[in-house]
Amino acid sequence: MTTTAVSSPSMKAARIHRYGDASAIRYEDAPLPSPAADEVLVRVAATSFNPTETALRAGLLHGFLPVDLPFTLGWDVSGVVTEVGSDVRDFAIGDRVVGRLDGGAGATYVTAPARLLAAAPASVPLTHAAALPVAGLTAWQAVFEHGRVREGQRVLVNGAGGGVGGFATQLAAHAGADVTATASARSAGTVRRQGARRVVDYTTTRLADALDSPVDLLLNLVPVTPEEAATLPDLVRPGGHIVSIATPIPADAGRAVTSQHMVARNDVAQLRELIALVERGAVTIDVTETRPLEELAEVHRSSEAGGVRGKVLLVP
Repeated sequence: MTTTAVSSPSMKAARIHRYGDASAIRYEDAPLPSPAADEVLVRVAATSFNPTETALRAGLLHGFLPVDLPFTLGWDVSGVVTEVGSDVRDFAIGDRVVGRLDGGAGATYVTAPARLLAAAPASVPLTHAAALPVAGLTAWQAVFEHGRVREGQRVLVNGAGGGVGGFATQLAAHAGADVTATASARSAGTVRRQGARRVVDYTTTRLADALDSPVDLLLNLVPVTPEEAATLPDLVRPGGHIVSIATPIPADAGRAVTSQHMVARNDVAQLRELIALVERGAVTIDVTETRPLEELAEVHRSSEAGGVRGKVLLVP
């Protein structure tokens, strides 16, 4: 008598088994997850690339964000609920959802706690919704929580051509701020459409030469050298404020310029507010590229070479 082994259901996933360069990413078979009582199983429509994932992949975040290997990449997710846990009441099979996860979205399916998900916006393609959670929440918290942007303020967005920068520019402009943004020539048109009244090409012009007067708030969204960081407080008026999601920027106590380095947190209530702005047309999603998930390693390489603008989607 012979027996036949029964294989477990599987799916495709973009995983790392070790820390290292982009070659550490494998697009491979992985076990199909099953939702816990408070979770749903989502068929992934898309995840989106966030530059911080290159640091995670390289092991640079291990002390701050340790993960178990093998680890499936992907923090943003949009998709359709295909199975619900026994305790879930807010979602049903067939619902379109979006959310920020602690990894796992770079796969055909992912399980997610229902409390981390929101109903996806109906006014944009479901794949595009995957661009919202990480970048959108980071921008929201930088602009409204830490920057406390108000109507009439002068705001400088340093790094407006990136995923966070596009949302930050729109949110600050929506709040009534006078926005100046730095971006390369390839992003200038988009940044203007997003609400920047003036755009400074950082590849050709020094910020100090481009501003006619100091700003009330500087949002720094890009890594800068220590020498560059030391010059940024001079662009802020006395009593103004700096918020950075990248390189910490020094304060200037003599001029009462304060500075804050922030790390975004997951907040579904804020995500719902952001989705409401998308539904009203007040915020748009700048998807610059959509690629198969199996090309994630190439996207990592492109980002590390400075070749990524806006939001890049990965579709399993």
